[in-house]
Amino acid sequence: MAVDHTRAPILEALADYHRKGRLSFTPPGHKQARGADPAVRQVLGDAVFLGDLLASGGLDDRLTRGQVLERAERLMADAVHAEHTFFTTCGSSLSVKAAMLSVAGPHEKLLVGRDAHKSVVSGLIISGIEPVWVEPRWDARRHLAHPPSPEEYEAAFEAHPDARGALITSPTPYGGCADLRAVAEVCHRRSVPLIVDEAWGAHLPFHPDLPSWAMDAGADICVTSIHKMGSGLEQGSVFHVQGDLVPPQLLKNRADLLGTTSPSVLIFAGLDGWRRQMALRGREVMGGALGLAAEVRAAIEEIDGLHVNDRADFCGPGLADDFDPLPVVIDVSGLGITGFRAADWLREERHLDAHLTDHRRIGAQITHGDDQETTDELLAALKDLARAAPDLAPAPRVDVPSPSELRMDQAMLPRDAFFGPAEDVPVGEAAGRIAAEMVTPYPPGIPAVLPGERLTEPVLRYLRTGLAAGMHLPDPGDPELETVRVVAGDAGGAE
Repeated sequence: MAVDHTRAPILEALADYHRKGRLSFTPPGHKQARGADPAVRQVLGDAVFLGDLLASGGLDDRLTRGQVLERAERLMADAVHAEHTFFTTCGSSLSVKAAMLSVAGPHEKLLVGRDAHKSVVSGLIISGIEPVWVEPRWDARRHLAHPPSPEEYEAAFEAHPDARGALITSPTPYGGCADLRAVAEVCHRRSVPLIVDEAWGAHLPFHPDLPSWAMDAGADICVTSIHKMGSGLEQGSVFHVQGDLVPPQLLKNRADLLGTTSPSVLIFAGLDGWRRQMALRGREVMGGALGLAAEVRAAIEEIDGLHVNDRADFCGPGLADDFDPLPVVIDVSGLGITGFRAADWLREERHLDAHLTDHRRIGAQITHGDDQETTDELLAALKDLARAAPDLAPAPRVDVPSPSELRMDQAMLPRDAFFGPAEDVPVGEAAGRIAAEMVTPYPPGIPAVLPGERLTEPVLRYLRTGLAAGMHLPDPGDPELETVRVVAGDAGGAE
């Protein structure tokens, strides 16, 4: 059936709502801005409140007979070559949990790349799924993880033939991409589904010079954050499904367990508008972003002390299979400072926010929303940073473990460790104990410690030295990591 991508069902219904002057005696209580505090209206503007209404009994009727959301989802599925698409206003953190719950249940096994985002670990805790960790490809020289190889998934299935499916993250926040087609083939030879956490890949379907995206590569479920690399509002996410290994209604039911019954029409409208923008002009828009990113990369490489990680750094034997150039990842170690210090200086001195930060890198994400003006400001700020670096305090040393030292034994299911009896112990006494909490340097949000892992001194030392250097740890009970929450009654052994 032919589809018309000039249409935007949610945006059109929103315009119709206002054109007809509908009067609501339902939530939200601000009643189309009339009840909102004047000071809030001054900052946010009335457009925010005018777009905030009930999805059913407002945007659509109480029985959703207009199928406003369903029509928008069908258009999104067509735009990205999926069979079915579902919108969510709770971010990909919800979407990936719904995907996991649709593939495996309590005490069933799921193969998961150990470079997964903390939302995946939260899904393990909620579901009681038993993770079979698949090793990323570690770049020991750059202290960086790339997605696991198809061979690693093959070996994991050989060792755990009862696994119900697999999950992989691609692209990573650094831009490294997996050979998704080969990983999907590994799964499908066993008639089990592949979930791809493609939160950073909303743009991939819309230009041939970008890495292949999950649906075209044969994945069964794909989770995408439209707000990260697209034009959606924060929390705008979609999950796509194809094939017969995961029934669409099952996936929708699992999502309903976690999602809100009061979805934001504002966020829905952002998803709908992004799809129309990309379906009509995606190649042109993304081509412009790729050209701009290439210029920025070349210009940054000319700044003394800075190096832009490129395909030659990230791809090759034992590394990533493909590369997305838009997350411009800049190694600042040549300036003698950490990524943490560089990001802080740029924000405080040049009012510029970098995204990804670690002990030696910052991320300067380029999207279709950038132009010559924004990138000129970025380049000027980076030149200023290079000039200021000699006067900054020397970079605190972050003791990054070797790849073998980063991995810890999974002694308990994440769910059992997280919800079981626990106690707080001084960090100096935590080695050998089983963690009862996540500890996640953020961003990018890949946990260094998972509930159920037996803690080791190298990982604890990495986190302590990272904190001293400016690392952000938002999820442990003690954000200063003077104490660590561990499973009670397990004395462990000194490591």
